[in-house]
Amino acid sequence: MIKSHRLMDRHRTIFIFIFALVFLLVRDVYPAQKSLKVDVELVMVNVAVTDSDNRPVTDLKAENFQIFEDKVEQQIRYFSMEAAPMTLGIVFDISHSMQKKLDFAKDAAMKFLEKGTPDDEYFLVEFSTRAKLAEGFTSDIRRLRDRLSLTPAQGATALYDAVYLGISKLKSGQHPKKALLLITDGEDNHSRYSRGDLREIVRESDAQIYVIDLGRALIGDLAEMTGGHLYRVTVNDLEETCEKIALELKNQYVIGYESTNRDKDGKFRKLRVKVTPPPGMTRLNVRARNGYFAAHP
Repeated sequence: MIKSHRLMDRHRTIFIFIFALVFLLVRDVYPAQKSLKVDVELVMVNVAVTDSDNRPVTDLKAENFQIFEDKVEQQIRYFSMEAAPMTLGIVFDISHSMQKKLDFAKDAAMKFLEKGTPDDEYFLVEFSTRAKLAEGFTSDIRRLRDRLSLTPAQGATALYDAVYLGISKLKSGQHPKKALLLITDGEDNHSRYSRGDLREIVRESDAQIYVIDLGRALIGDLAEMTGGHLYRVTVNDLEETCEKIALELKNQYVIGYESTNRDKDGKFRKLRVKVTPPPGMTRLNVRARNGYFAAHP
């Protein structure tokens, strides 16, 4: 009997110890989670890193990166290399000057779409004398292929209107990560929106813009300010370039930080990302958006 009581006391002691340990863990962890969820607002930045041959570099760590807002270094609070689902718009030039290049451009666009994942969503903007939404949000790339295959080349080049429409459409996409791929061969000559209008909406957007230029698009600066890039190519390089862009979009780092500037003044804040290569690695190229607008009061 005495032995049975001792055994019960021992079990009771173990149970009390385990209960106290669980209580302490829950008490300590829960407030921290709640505080992060409520109080911390992170600025998220997509960063593409490539080597001297323009190939994605995917094995860097958080300690290789520095991020500055208005020249003030920020503490990195979030770091990831996971390929997230995307909302992506294809902005496709079907003006008269594209007539001999159109089939090559269609094939290249499909190569790009085939590199995506089933979770990605797409839409198609086509433009000549005017810009129009040719296909709304879909994850079925066959719908975009069928729509592209029906389009003849004709008319002028409303390039600014098309990019403006594409960025506006991206805002209603379901995924946080957003990008535009523009395929064109000419300068704008028929838009309602001006270059200044386009620059303003590009600055306000968090989308990356990639441009495949088969002629004289002259909007490389707008692509670069978003963390995207302009590729000036011939029809022979189209498919390879589309595959390169698709690979880069799926192999980007995501960096998050809590801004040291707590003012909700709605002003534009400049961003700069620096990368220190690991020992033995050559100089790296870094692309990220050049800034963002702070929240309004």
